[in-house]
Amino acid sequence: MKTIETGHLARIEGHGNVVLSIDGGRVKEARFQVIEGPRLIERLTVGKTPDETVNLVPRICAICSASHKLAVIRAMENALGVTPSKKVLLLRELLHMGEQVESHSLHTYYLALPDYLGYPSAIALAEKFPLEVRIALEMKAFGNTILKTIGGRFIHGENPVIGGFGKWPTRAELTWIRSRARQFMPFTLKTVDLFNSIAYPDTPESDTVFSCLNPSGGRFGLMGDEIILSTGDQMSVQDYRKLTNESLRPHSFCKRSAYKGKPFSVGALARVNNLGERLDGEAGKLFRKYVTPKWKRNPLYNNAAQAIEILWSMERIPQLVDELVGLPDEPVLAVTKKTGKAAGAVEAPRGTLYHWYDVVDGHVADGDIITPTAQSADDIERICFESASRLLAAGKEGEIVPMMNLIVRAYDPCVSCSVHLIRLDGGKEKRRNLP
Repeated sequence: MKTIETGHLARIEGHGNVVLSIDGGRVKEARFQVIEGPRLIERLTVGKTPDETVNLVPRICAICSASHKLAVIRAMENALGVTPSKKVLLLRELLHMGEQVESHSLHTYYLALPDYLGYPSAIALAEKFPLEVRIALEMKAFGNTILKTIGGRFIHGENPVIGGFGKWPTRAELTWIRSRARQFMPFTLKTVDLFNSIAYPDTPESDTVFSCLNPSGGRFGLMGDEIILSTGDQMSVQDYRKLTNESLRPHSFCKRSAYKGKPFSVGALARVNNLGERLDGEAGKLFRKYVTPKWKRNPLYNNAAQAIEILWSMERIPQLVDELVGLPDEPVLAVTKKTGKAAGAVEAPRGTLYHWYDVVDGHVADGDIITPTAQSADDIERICFESASRLLAAGKEGEIVPMMNLIVRAYDPCVSCSVHLIRLDGGKEKRRNLP
């Protein structure tokens, strides 16, 4: 028996590794190892008030903290019967755009692109492409500025609350955001062209089930109350456990999900594959120009899908500002209900994020968080296994480790988010049910 390891996976968020077991000249197993310890966030919510929980759970990660904030707020509002106003929903969407822009800009240019252009890092890439690297950094900074303006801080902003916002951005702040988004349009158009001109290798191509939220009104978006799969199946977010049904693997702290016993994938590629025909504007034009059947079979095209989502976000931001500036500021809605349980979901940059809480007499009795990476992890292993098997059979063992790095980075995993709490009883894995 022989093993091949990537070692520490560089240019992803968190600590991970891919280990391949080879016997008799064939790949027997691929293991995507997440070696970070559990965050224990779900257990820490027990006994907290809904407001305290909204402040606590985004600390699971500093990369997707706005998505966690929005998901927990949506869950609490669903559980406690709070219906946010149009202005609140618009501003939350604008906040979400900020995270989408900053996260995708970081991944496409700084984490993924060096692989395809033959550089070990973005620092080395900057020697030949200084303008692209600099503007990509400015684009990320713009997304962070949106997060600070609306959320109150660059990371873990506390301004979004159940029922509204503690403080509303000024007209001047909003109009600056609108103007800055328009300034980035030429660069975002080139970004889509760039990431669709890359000669993505076959990994190999393989059928994948894609899952994402189904926004209301037939729109492309990042929030919804229904789940849609590439199989045509749909279900309510409240039934998310029919999709996620988490399980454990002995080699990883990251829990896993399977739909009808098979791996599935979430993220930008899932959203663009499932909802891409809904795109309009320049994002819609370029989607129709570049999309091919390979997008449904090759996970490396997640990089191209993220580029299209950056463009869509830059087009959506001015639209949101135009609607917001005509609406008056509002007080935070009062919460009168003290007991209820429900899920809430949003599309984080890396895929669908679910939060569920059971609130009893004003305090959390139980909580559940299902992160994107925990949903895609089995699909990562499947693609790594298939790709390594193909390369080994072709006598290209030396190409296996670089390809494993390429595959994992394409999924843009957020490893810190993927590890949370579970209890083991009698050696058998069970979903945590608190007394």
